Amino acid sequence: MRLKNFLIVVKDIERARKYYEDVFGLVTLRDFDGNMIMTGGLVLQQENYWRDFLDADVVPRNNSCELYFEHEDVEVFVSRLKKLYPQTEFVNELMTHDWGQTVVRFYDLDGNLIEVGSPF
Repeated sequence: MRLKNFLIVVKDIERARKYYEDVFGLVTLRDFDGNMIMTGGLVLQQENYWRDFLDADVVPRNNSCELYFEHEDVEVFVSRLKKLYPQTEFVNELMTHDWGQTVVRFYDLDGNLIEVGSPF
């Protein structure tokens, strides 16, 4: 068995698609009208479909998981993110761990937690 995809819930799938294209350079592979598969294994699910499927509320900013990306120059990434999406809510600004990795954490437009770190 292998992990194929991971799914995050979004309020507006087209807005989320544009965000993940703009910020991370992901590309849409399949669009199933409310469920979209992007490169890297990311699946976007329209919130109303997810809520109906689970018969439960979606809880943004629940901090129970995060998407993790790597970038060669996290400072350059953060500058670009702030320019493209100045409304970004940061959990922590740039920081360097004891082991030398530079990271930043923030929420996407729907409250999904994201970390971007330098390769280590």
